[in-house]
Amino acid sequence: MSGQVWNTDSLGGFMYSDELSDYLRTELQPMSRFRQFCDIKEGKGHGKGDLFNWNVYSDVQDEGGTLDESQAMPETNFTITQGQLTVTEYGNSVPFTKKLDDLSKHPVKEVINKVLKNDARKTLDRAAHAQFDVTVVTVAPASGNSATAIAVETGGCTITNALAMNRVHVKLIADEMKERDITPFYQDDYFAIARPTSLRGFKDELESIHQYVESGMQLIYNGEVGRYEGIRFVEQTNIPTESWSGAVSDAIFFFGADTCAEAIVEPEQIRGKIPTDFGRSRGIAWYYLGGFGICHNESDGLQNRIIKWDSLA
Repeated sequence: MSGQVWNTDSLGGFMYSDELSDYLRTELQPMSRFRQFCDIKEGKGHGKGDLFNWNVYSDVQDEGGTLDESQAMPETNFTITQGQLTVTEYGNSVPFTKKLDDLSKHPVKEVINKVLKNDARKTLDRAAHAQFDVTVVTVAPASGNSATAIAVETGGCTITNALAMNRVHVKLIADEMKERDITPFYQDDYFAIARPTSLRGFKDELESIHQYVESGMQLIYNGEVGRYEGIRFVEQTNIPTESWSGAVSDAIFFFGADTCAEAIVEPEQIRGKIPTDFGRSRGIAWYYLGGFGICHNESDGLQNRIIKWDSLA
């Protein structure tokens, strides 16, 4: 069987040896980054099908205004559209033998439990990122190398991004988000998620002009490293680099409220396998039933809440 066995050192034999430390260690694992910003987390019962829909309400078609004393109250309306995602299963398992469980100094179930929890966290975070990544609104340095101007596009980036993001870019992106009336994610703040190396030059710039981490922040999100121009920055390492040609940065996602929906039928959970082969074959799995979907992503991008720092290739 494919799994953990006693007679192969790298698959289980090393779980007991002379002078083995009692302290349980596993490889370093990142925490969730994108999933924590999925704004809509809906419970959805069994027997309801695999499609989850939510309503999106527009502003009123005609704005209100002043009234003359004898004027009838004006009337207007608003439109309702629907977003949709597909609920699917996620999971992974590690089988192991009774012999390994009986002879190991470290408790096999505890080790596998921890390893699988790390796997579940990464898998679901990547599923959330995949929905952030379908945003139709992109931004890049104007002409690909401008340090003082940006180009915002809808429908795919056509610019080869050859410049690291700087604080001027951040100011312009913050202005763009405000001009689009994107609702801040928390209080008056927007958020951005990026790999650490994509923020390095930007953070170096700020060291001489601004204290990066603002004091008195009431709510700190996983991976948050600071705030600038009303944008709070979060570092992530769950998602590999996009490896743009000739680029010196990587994808950065700027966003406000109402980013992605998460429909949960069954939250992630650890499950034990019913032993087979007369109790000699065992296993542990994690399982999740749900799905993710971007909330606003019409082709014109007018209602989009996510802007991606992007590149053509």
